[in-house]
Amino acid sequence: MSPVNSTTDKPSNPFQRPRRLRRTATLRRMVRETTLGVDDLIYPMFVTEGEAQLVEITSMPGCYRYSLDLLLKEIAEVSELGINAMPTAVNYALFPVIPENKKDDTGTQSYNPDGLVQQTVKAIKQAVPNIVVITDVALDPFTTHGHDGLVDENGTILNDPTVEVLVKMALSQAASGADFVAPSDMMDGRIGAIRKALDAEGYINVGILAYSAKYAFAYYGPFRDALDSAPKFGDKKTYQMDAANAKEALKEIELDIAEGADIVMVKPALAYLDIICRVKEATNLPVAAYNVSGEYAMIKAAAQMGWIDEKQVILESLTSMKRAGADLILTYFAKEVALMLM
Repeated sequence: MSPVNSTTDKPSNPFQRPRRLRRTATLRRMVRETTLGVDDLIYPMFVTEGEAQLVEITSMPGCYRYSLDLLLKEIAEVSELGINAMPTAVNYALFPVIPENKKDDTGTQSYNPDGLVQQTVKAIKQAVPNIVVITDVALDPFTTHGHDGLVDENGTILNDPTVEVLVKMALSQAASGADFVAPSDMMDGRIGAIRKALDAEGYINVGILAYSAKYAFAYYGPFRDALDSAPKFGDKKTYQMDAANAKEALKEIELDIAEGADIVMVKPALAYLDIICRVKEATNLPVAAYNVSGEYAMIKAAAQMGWIDEKQVILESLTSMKRAGADLILTYFAKEVALMLM
């Protein structure tokens, strides 16, 4: 094959050469449309009872269950990376690992003022006062059956009685110092009920990050391993969204905004970039996306096999979420990405 003559290799329109702006790394950075930064990241962490407990989650390599003493050390270290705030500030989403002997059918430990979450929030805010702490509001870590709501004798998830418990849970977290409560249960009307209760008790500055479009999806398995919270019967399809639906997500978003949500979220993220995009177009509120455990685990597994460039795949995956419209990303890669971007 003859070499290409650069003087005759001309496009049909000689005035349009988009490759001019791709020629060097500096040029590419200058015209880059989407930028991923540490300010975009929220770090989900798992807290367990006891002391000196650091247990790696088998299905989530590099993620751990931390006892409070070690959690505080990790937070102190990560806060220096400046994830999602000014230097020495960081956003954390907390998820509790509750022992079986403290679970019951109605999740009473979820609103115990001396419970694991409540103690953890108090300790974090005392140790690093300026960080933002986000607490999960759902019953699945606290119930014997592993569902996000109360269950009747027929196995039906009860909406309104569940909302009453979620309100108690949110109030106890606010009293402990949580900056945001994040209802992830997908019960109807819970955002409005929680907002009304928070305001009535004087917690007008506690925000609500609403899991507004949370899909019933197979990507949550490693997370349920981490919390030992998989449902003991059935599935969550009667309250989480159908994976085939898009317009329904906009309906859920609209309802949560009307009820007082401060931030709305799409979960999962990577398989729902189209939903993130549509939600971003439909609201002026900040939009969060949850880069869930299954997405994390697949990248880690492929990297361990040497099949992908882990760093590049992580950055490209999170950048795609930003490009789709996410303002904030909950990701287990938060610490790794912060180190990459330093």
